[in-house]
Amino acid sequence: MYNFIIIFVFLLLGIVLQKAKWVPFNTHKVINNIVIYICLPALALYYIPKIEWSSELLFPISVAWIGFIVSYLFFSFLGNRLGWSKKLTGCLIITAGLGNTSFLGFPIIQALYGEEGLKTAILVDQPGSFVVLSTLGILVATLYSTGSPNGLHIAKKILFFPPFITFLVACLMNNFNFDFHQYIQFGLQKVGSLMTPLAMLSVGLQLRFDKRSQHWRFLGLGLLYKLILTPALIYLLYVVILHQHSKTIQVAIMESAMAPMITASILASSHGLKPRLSSMMIGFGIPLSFITLIFWYFVVQFI
Repeated sequence: MYNFIIIFVFLLLGIVLQKAKWVPFNTHKVINNIVIYICLPALALYYIPKIEWSSELLFPISVAWIGFIVSYLFFSFLGNRLGWSKKLTGCLIITAGLGNTSFLGFPIIQALYGEEGLKTAILVDQPGSFVVLSTLGILVATLYSTGSPNGLHIAKKILFFPPFITFLVACLMNNFNFDFHQYIQFGLQKVGSLMTPLAMLSVGLQLRFDKRSQHWRFLGLGLLYKLILTPALIYLLYVVILHQHSKTIQVAIMESAMAPMITASILASSHGLKPRLSSMMIGFGIPLSFITLIFWYFVVQFI
């Protein structure tokens, strides 16, 4: 419940601060940098060393990869067919392709499935959503914002992306069963906990309720893919085709149905990929997802 309150309070605060003349115009850009370059790395160093690996975990880990790859194919096809700009296509690929599997996902899954469910949710988020964001996400953001940079430029963007570097370090720590002292872990957890309020503040600063906006139909398409088509795809693949029936699969499907990822919106916005649409995907996607999640919860009960 605390996470939900934080989300809406800071989203509203950002909207209110739009009217404050003393708030610099580029404040959201500064906040975006803090989220991407400080908060995300802290979360990776806190969570990933604690993960226990097994082959069964491939199902929850694959959720984010499947959702993002299909998002790329889906919106690339529509973009080429309908003549969309590269920035619009890139925005929808990133914001509809990644779900809020942590700051929405963790409390919801913990409430519904307890601590065991939370362990699965962490796997969907860290080796799943987090790594997709740090690799494929930054790749798409670079390609669709700057045209066609060479391979070396793209490789540098990924390899020197701070969250990706810390992910690699965290994986090495996991491999050697090493973790930081509890005081350092406490600090990392506290720094990482700043991500939600800061990210929602940034989204609020950019969110516009313009009835004449051309973004509405693209918003509807993006949310249709994220909230309905993605969990339907995971259900079809895992339950109908692969005949998987377990609590782990239920959690994986619920995580796939979460609202768009806050940090994905920040990434798209920071690369100039339709910042207003990116913010709308979060601002409207989060409250709407509470309705669609109820639907998916009843669906997975029959697994």
